[in-house]
Amino acid sequence: MKIALVSPKGPLYRSRGGIFKKSLRYQPLTLTTLAALVPADLQASIALHDEGIAPLPDTLDADLIGMTVITGTAKRAYELAARWRAQGKTVVLGGPHVTLLPDEAAQHADAICTGYAEDSWPQLLRDYAQGRLQARYAQAPDFSFQRDMPFARRELFDARHFLTQAVFEATRSCSHNCEFCVAPTAWGRKHLQKPVGWVIEDIRRVGQKKILFVDLNLIANREYARELFTALISLKVQWFGLSTVLLAHDTELLELAARSGCKGLLLGLETINPASMGDARKQFNRSVDFKELIGTLHRHGISVQGCFVFGLDHDTPDVFDATVEFAISAGVDLPRFAVLTPFPGTPLFTRLEREGRILTRDWDLYDAQHVVFQPQGMTVQQLAHGHERAWKQVYRWGAIARRLWHARNFQPLALSANIGYRFYAHNLHKFYTCDWPVQTLPQLPTISLPTPRPPKGPTTVCG
Repeated sequence: MKIALVSPKGPLYRSRGGIFKKSLRYQPLTLTTLAALVPADLQASIALHDEGIAPLPDTLDADLIGMTVITGTAKRAYELAARWRAQGKTVVLGGPHVTLLPDEAAQHADAICTGYAEDSWPQLLRDYAQGRLQARYAQAPDFSFQRDMPFARRELFDARHFLTQAVFEATRSCSHNCEFCVAPTAWGRKHLQKPVGWVIEDIRRVGQKKILFVDLNLIANREYARELFTALISLKVQWFGLSTVLLAHDTELLELAARSGCKGLLLGLETINPASMGDARKQFNRSVDFKELIGTLHRHGISVQGCFVFGLDHDTPDVFDATVEFAISAGVDLPRFAVLTPFPGTPLFTRLEREGRILTRDWDLYDAQHVVFQPQGMTVQQLAHGHERAWKQVYRWGAIARRLWHARNFQPLALSANIGYRFYAHNLHKFYTCDWPVQTLPQLPTISLPTPRPPKGPTTVCG
C-alpha cells in the first residue's frame, strides 16, 4: 500500500511566493504523527507533502491520499481531492474543518475522519486494506492517550525546510470557552494529557536543546504542568510554548517554568480593551495586568509573543494605534495581530450568522488576515486597513528596537524572528491573492453600540 499524507495551503501560505519564510516555519506534527499511526503490519510506504514548502505534483504515486484540513485550506483541499479522485485515488479528509463541517467535507472525499485520529485512522487503513472502507470514522467518546503511543516520524520530512523539527505536544484542547476558538466546538473542553514519561522520552529521542511545545494551553492542568516542568529540568533544554495569562496568578508555577528552561511563551492577550474581553468570552484576562505580567516574565528570562485580535464588537478605529503603542511600551518581544474570524461551528459564527453579519463563506478568506464579517464599531475597510497598518507600525525598525530595548532582549533568535515578521508585515498586501478587494466593497455603516457599563473587578487597560 502506498500512502501520501498532504497538508494543503490557502493562497496566503502556498510555497510559490508564500509569505512565511523558513525563519518563521517549524515542522508541523500532524502529518508525522499520522505517519507514525500507520499499522506496521500493512507494510505501507509513506510520503509526506506540505504545500507550504514545495508545490504539490499533479499526480501522486499513492493508492490512498490523506489530507488534514483547516478552514482556510478547505477550498484547496476540495480542489485537490476532486483532481486525485478523478485519477482513481482514494481520498480521506480529516482535521478541524472536517470535524466542524463533516457533511460538507464528506461530499469531497471517499472517507472522512472527525475528531482525534489516534484510534480511527489506523482502523480506516485496515478497513481500506481489506476492501471495506467506511464513509465516516469518528473519535471514540472515551478517547484518551496511552503509554504505548508511537513517536512522530519526523524523519519523513527534510529538516532543511524548517527552522526546527523539535516540536512536541504534551496536552490537547483547552478548558476555556472563548467565543472565537475552534477547540471547544471541535474537540470539547476536556483537557487531555500525554504521560509525562512519554513526552520526556520523545524529547530525548529527538535530542535537540531548543524545543517547541504546540499545546493550546500548557498550564491548563496545574498539577500536570508542575510534573512536566519538573521533569524537564534534568534535560537542560530551552523551551517555548503557549499559556494563558493566568500564569500570573501562580508565582510558584511561573518560577518552575523558568527553572525548567522556558525561554518564551505565546500569550493570547487578544485586546487591551476591557469591554472587548467580554466580547471574546475571555473575561479571565481582566484579572491580570498585562504589562506587569510581561515585565515579570522578562525578569525570569522569558520572552513574550503577544497575540492580539482586531474586530471585537467594542473595538473602534482607535484600537490599532493604541495596541501598537502598548506592544512597544510593554516590550512585547514578538507581537502578532489577527482579524477576528468566525470559524464555522464556533459560537462566534453562530451569533454573527444569526445577526446577519457574515459577509462570505469563501473559506479561502478564513485565514485570520481577511475581514469576512461586518464589524460593529467600524467599517469593513477600517478593520482591514487598520489591521495591516498595525502590522507595519509595530515592525518598523524603530519600533523593533524600542520593543527589544524595553524587553532587554537582544538574543539572535529574537532579532531574527522580528526580521521575519517585519517581512511578513511589509509584504502582507502582496499576498492578498483571494478575490476579495476590500477597497471595492460598499461603504458599510458603522453600527453604534450602547455605552458599556464599567466592568466589575480590576480593569487592566494596559498602556
